[in-house]
Amino acid sequence: MTMPASPVVPSVSTLRPLGQSEVRITGGFWAQRQQVNARGTLAHIGARLESEGWLPNFDLAAQGRLPEGRRGREFADSEVYKYLEALAWELGRTGDAALEQRFRATIARVAAAQEPDGYLSTEFGRPGQRPRWSDLAWGHELYCLGHLFQAAVARHRTAPGADDGLVEIARRAADLVCATFGADGDQGVCGHPEVEVALVELGRALDVPAYIDQAALFVERRGHGGLGDIEWGRGYFQDDVPVRDATVLRGHAVRANYLAAGAADVAAERGDAELLDALRTQWETTIARRTYLTGGQGSHHQDEAFGEDWELPNDRAYSETCAGVGSIMFSWRMLLATADARYADLVERTLYNVVATSPSDDGCAFFYANPLHQRVPGAVPDPDETSARASSSLRAPWFEVSCCPPNVARTLASLDAYVATATDDGIQLHQYAPCTIRTTLPTGAEIALDVQTDYPADGRVRIEIGADAEFDLSLRVPAWAEGASVQVAGVVDAAAPGVHRVRRVFRRGDVVELTLPVAPRVTRPDPRIDAARGCIAVERGPEVFALESVDLAGFDDVADAVAGASPVEHDGRVWLPIARRAERGDGWPYARTAGAASPAPVETPLVPYHSWGNRGPSTMRVWIPTA
Repeated sequence: MTMPASPVVPSVSTLRPLGQSEVRITGGFWAQRQQVNARGTLAHIGARLESEGWLPNFDLAAQGRLPEGRRGREFADSEVYKYLEALAWELGRTGDAALEQRFRATIARVAAAQEPDGYLSTEFGRPGQRPRWSDLAWGHELYCLGHLFQAAVARHRTAPGADDGLVEIARRAADLVCATFGADGDQGVCGHPEVEVALVELGRALDVPAYIDQAALFVERRGHGGLGDIEWGRGYFQDDVPVRDATVLRGHAVRANYLAAGAADVAAERGDAELLDALRTQWETTIARRTYLTGGQGSHHQDEAFGEDWELPNDRAYSETCAGVGSIMFSWRMLLATADARYADLVERTLYNVVATSPSDDGCAFFYANPLHQRVPGAVPDPDETSARASSSLRAPWFEVSCCPPNVARTLASLDAYVATATDDGIQLHQYAPCTIRTTLPTGAEIALDVQTDYPADGRVRIEIGADAEFDLSLRVPAWAEGASVQVAGVVDAAAPGVHRVRRVFRRGDVVELTLPVAPRVTRPDPRIDAARGCIAVERGPEVFALESVDLAGFDDVADAVAGASPVEHDGRVWLPIARRAERGDGWPYARTAGAASPAPVETPLVPYHSWGNRGPSTMRVWIPTA
């Protein structure tokens, strides 16, 4: 069987991912974002990599002119590699000739900087620079190479046999990593996990078991204190507890999710049930106690890290966009391993409320952090300036640490591969978007499905069968979708949250229709979340909604807002009665009684959280007090 053009292709798994050649998103919410990504974001990233000097760093390396003139942080190389990965997936979607030329030109510049033994870095290893591998805790050498490997995997799977050289660049670098850090070599690990997940996938793609073995070594070495103590503790690096013994994700949120994704890959390749069970426990505890309503993760600004259980401040939510991408990586691998629909639920929540939130409508500005309460309207960033990564209160065009823009770009470009999976005798739909699915099952059944939907605006998902075949069609019913139904051949059945299976001999022209109730609903927090106690949020389908100050009537700060009765929907918008809290007037913010609210709440429109901040400076909140 041909290996699918997908970011993750386990050798053994419960579900087989369907790749770009098998699934194509054709319209709707996500197709529009893929178009913006292709037309706006990729060109924007390429231009900023040039103007910031991060791509020219490779030219300086090839010319022997480093370290003088090098620009960017120690991990700037990784943004070039993520950009290459995004281009590779986009080329897999479109085959655009101009994009192919840009892709090859970028690879040529990277190739010229690689040293004869495979080493590749613009920050380390040359005269005047620090020696190779001399700062594993903070140097990000292995992290950067991990993103190189993932770019090579994307190219190998979307254009097998391409003569641009990227795969060979990655192979030489991976061989060096194995020679340096193998069982009898340097026993260190990278301070920022990423190489683990990348080595496994490169090993799968190129059929090199040594790469998977090296990834397993890195996973097992972590948690023994090899990276040393820092002010935030060893947990920042996930180096405080071995992966097998941990019960929750902790420390730096991106690092934690990347490590968990890599460990899930190792568990899949090794058939390691103990490791997989440990990861299941970590995921479940993290979702139950350390994840925001949006799916965002990370509640500390200072170390970009998870807080303790229930520590989920709204105005200080960090919820880094890259942590959302990492969470999707982890959850997708757990879904492939177990077929548990909860993982796909979290992927959906995070896609709509973190990944979709980051880019602006034109794809040329981004949120790095994603708070659930914006207290200060802020200012429109200068499009020519580079912002500090988390300080922008509106989407900014670029950051001193710009990991998020290319991370979003590669996710959107590869999104077709997250829609559906297959088993020996069935197809599973995990994400709902207008799309076509064409594949062949091991039974020989030719599968042709055309999915038509306006989801999430509308909860009806129509699946038309394009070829006669007997197979099992599984539809994910989200946990929030109480009252869902499935209609087949005129018969309507209730569909409980989880997975609804339809098994039959399908005929061309048959239609299966899933109806998900997407009316707006009130959500209340666990009372142990102090920052949201006494508040409500509004959700509609997979989307979280927010109140923006530009929509308030008679006042201009969401901090003064008090929620009234239940939300309603009309005129294409979601509305909630909002009253203005009366001021105390005594100059002292503490009293024996609560302040009174205006007796006349006004029906006020809410916006999907992913679209907030697109109408200029504003304050915003997701959780709204009820008193």
